[in-house]
Amino acid sequence: MRFFNTTGPIIPGDHYCIDPLRRIRIEEVEHLIETMRYFVLHAPRQTGKTTCLLALMRHLNAAGRFRCSYANVEAAQAARGSYEKGIPIIAERIAAGAQRTSGDEWPTQHLPEMIAGATPGSLVVELLSHWSAADARPLVLLLDEVDALVGDTLISLLRQLREGYATRPASFPQSVILCGVRDVRDYR
Repeated sequence: MRFFNTTGPIIPGDHYCIDPLRRIRIEEVEHLIETMRYFVLHAPRQTGKTTCLLALMRHLNAAGRFRCSYANVEAAQAARGSYEKGIPIIAERIAAGAQRTSGDEWPTQHLPEMIAGATPGSLVVELLSHWSAADARPLVLLLDEVDALVGDTLISLLRQLREGYATRPASFPQSVILCGVRDVRDYR
């Protein structure tokens, strides 16, 4: 029995809904991805952000031109401003998200050796660099709940994304979408 859902991501078979891709101006989003942009999706709680991200991921993966992966990084909020604790959690969430949402096991298989060999200040950039180079298709990364991160954890993540930006798409995600309630561009 289908019903209206107001408590989390929409599951089309279980919930009444409109096509989430119609809500985000998919042509504009595809243009941003094609032109290798990193951008922010922010809106109030319970407005369909995660549902739209998941639909976008399925859409991009079905087309086959990109590898698209989704990760919720909210778990790193518990580290507060300790990037030494927060960044490994973010890397683990990215790896688990790749395996769970797109079936890509490369990050999960290689993360332990990267944690052993990289400092927290370079762990995400190393993971994304090697993962991007592991496949000829450009990587698109969707990071949800980024605004839950605080202090040095958020700053370290943003700086590592900026560090790899110049080497995209061969050695870093072609496009990254940062999603949350607040606009993380305010934290530069």
